[in-house]
Amino acid sequence: MLGFTTSRDGLFQLSEEQLVSVVHKESILDVYDVDKTPLGRGKYATVCRAVHKKSGVQYAAKFVKKRRRNQDQMKEIVHEIAVLMQCSSTDRVIRLHEVYESATEMVLVLELAAGGELQHILDDGQCLEEDEARKVMKQILDGVAFLHEKNIVHLDLKPQNLLLSVQDNCDDVKLCDFGLSKVLEPGVKVREIIGTVDYMAPEVLSYDPICLSTDVWSIGVLSYVLLSGYTPFGADDKQQTFLNISKCDLSFECDLFDGVSKTATEFIRSALVTDPRKRPSVRDLLEHPWISYKASLLPSLPAKTAEAAPTTKSSCATRSLACISETPKSQRKTFCSEALTGSFADSTTVRTYTVSSNCLCPQCGTACRHLTPTPVTKTTITVDRGILC
Repeated sequence: MLGFTTSRDGLFQLSEEQLVSVVHKESILDVYDVDKTPLGRGKYATVCRAVHKKSGVQYAAKFVKKRRRNQDQMKEIVHEIAVLMQCSSTDRVIRLHEVYESATEMVLVLELAAGGELQHILDDGQCLEEDEARKVMKQILDGVAFLHEKNIVHLDLKPQNLLLSVQDNCDDVKLCDFGLSKVLEPGVKVREIIGTVDYMAPEVLSYDPICLSTDVWSIGVLSYVLLSGYTPFGADDKQQTFLNISKCDLSFECDLFDGVSKTATEFIRSALVTDPRKRPSVRDLLEHPWISYKASLLPSLPAKTAEAAPTTKSSCATRSLACISETPKSQRKTFCSEALTGSFADSTTVRTYTVSSNCLCPQCGTACRHLTPTPVTKTTITVDRGILC
């Protein structure tokens, strides 16, 4: 059943026989009671709670449109189904239960993660205490390691794509949303400008081949976010964000990392390496002292004042602000989920992009549930590829 073929653009393919064995043609409403109020909604996908009529078990039904902007999306939907089937043996990836098809939609019946997105914990300036962040990262690394063993790269690791089994509890974290994922076959180079801007690796921005270590960069960004409540490279100016990423302009502001161990910041530094060939593997990160406890934690980042700073707080919002970083306020940023669209196909060195409020998820549009509802006016910026390389 799992003998899938792979296209040259990094997508799993299912044969007609495999699809027939997986996809139910009857209406999902014959089998499940589906809530009318969505758990989440995007331009091309809606997630609703679904209760199996016979067993009473609750699931999450993801309704995905088969055509988007008048283009057939079945290849991408089938790929996501195949990825979830490949991951059925791990607890770190949301489980696929069943698939239904209607005239206009595919419906993926998924394991219900009742705690919702990890992002909800990070809203309103919150972040995780270091022990909690370490526990979350260990689970994420386990999940990504499972993917990488199958040569699958996620390409959109962020708090919105991490689900909690229990609300406000990080004991069971699961990866979800594989619409952007790719399968990397030997000898096949996959190039895509894909992902969520703040979490993009430099090779994505420079249109170099994607590799498994592209996820490692996102893991470094995600660790920074969990510990501080802010992303490391975002700026008010979008071009500056891209330049910050390409140069790995990384700083650990004192007011954000007060009480965070040096071992934790070294973990982040080890993942955020510009050259993907020099990044550690996910298995290497699992052996890092911050995750493995194989070495005692180094002291916290030093404060710039003589006044002692507390090391245990309930949230980042309550951490001491006595130690103020010299980093400009523009570098103390909130989450950025904005889309980057454009092409590097021509040979000129200057590229023009349109930056909008969309993430690059192919299942979401301007109403993407991953984004804050504040509208962002589209603007055109010019990026010098020579600087991004």
